[in-house]
Amino acid sequence: MSESSADVEGLVAGILDGEHRALARAITTIENREDGYRDLVSALHAHTGNAAVIGVTGSPGAGKSTLVDKLAKAYREAGLTVGVIAVDPSSPYSGGAVLGDRIRMASNVGDMDVFFRSMSARGQLGGLSTATADAITALDAFGKDRIIVETVGAGQNEVDVVRTADSVVVLVQPGSGDDVQMLKAGILEIGDVFVVNKADMDGAATTVTDLREMLHLDGAAGHHGHDTLEAEESDDGADTDDWDPPVLETVATEGTGVDALVDTLDDHYTYLRSTGELAQRERTRYAEEIRQLLRADAADLVETELDRHGGMEAVVDDVLSRETDPYTVADRILDPLAECVERRRE
Repeated sequence: MSESSADVEGLVAGILDGEHRALARAITTIENREDGYRDLVSALHAHTGNAAVIGVTGSPGAGKSTLVDKLAKAYREAGLTVGVIAVDPSSPYSGGAVLGDRIRMASNVGDMDVFFRSMSARGQLGGLSTATADAITALDAFGKDRIIVETVGAGQNEVDVVRTADSVVVLVQPGSGDDVQMLKAGILEIGDVFVVNKADMDGAATTVTDLREMLHLDGAAGHHGHDTLEAEESDDGADTDDWDPPVLETVATEGTGVDALVDTLDDHYTYLRSTGELAQRERTRYAEEIRQLLRADAADLVETELDRHGGMEAVVDDVLSRETDPYTVADRILDPLAECVERRRE
């Protein structure tokens, strides 16, 4: 079912009035990319900018869902409202969330101030669908104080979570060689807080030590894009601006260590605001989102023009028969688009 202009206006009004049914319908519209979803997100954008967004990532089996459940419970006990987006692997058949029907958020069942939504990653490498950022917009406009994005756990490509989160929590389970390799593969740089979950298991202390050593070595090279030369040139010779990613221990099934994680995330958000890093991350995030939209929309225009020339098979046949060449084909397809752009500039 597509959304008319009146439907979009109704959804926007409902969301701003705090209607959960409107929020659920809006996120469905966004996830399915139904007619009007762009107008919907555009209308909601002006009402955002108040929620703190937390990304929770890590390899499968690290206990992300359980920790997110306990994290949401802790925020509710503090009087805050919570939105949770759990991005699950895509079904190869329907494109839906394979794990979407699994029971989660057991501690928050029946709590209307915890809005949980499972979304499909739709095959994207980073485990985050292009709709996730738009769903965050809806939750933010609705008035959620904290928005938690739990990702699939797809290894190196999990860096996509940075584009939607203010604070990134990376979960590691004790004694997992796979997790260590994941960290070495590049996820080490994106974490603001590292959590060794299932800390009651054998090998937890060793994993904590290994993580801290890895972070120390990474910090020596300039963690999170901070240049160590700038730190060396500070007045007292110490780096007073950098956030030093802590390594925490939790046992999510029992709620152990969750309060410390909440406090650490609050500290990180305070750091982001006081240093101007929050505004910079938001700026970077919007720049990347605009680039993605431009690339996607431009690709759709190109596909439409390609179809007008008979489709890919037809132009490839012409190239194979040496009637033309790839460069000429590209020019022929892009020239009308370029001419339209030129006319709009005049």
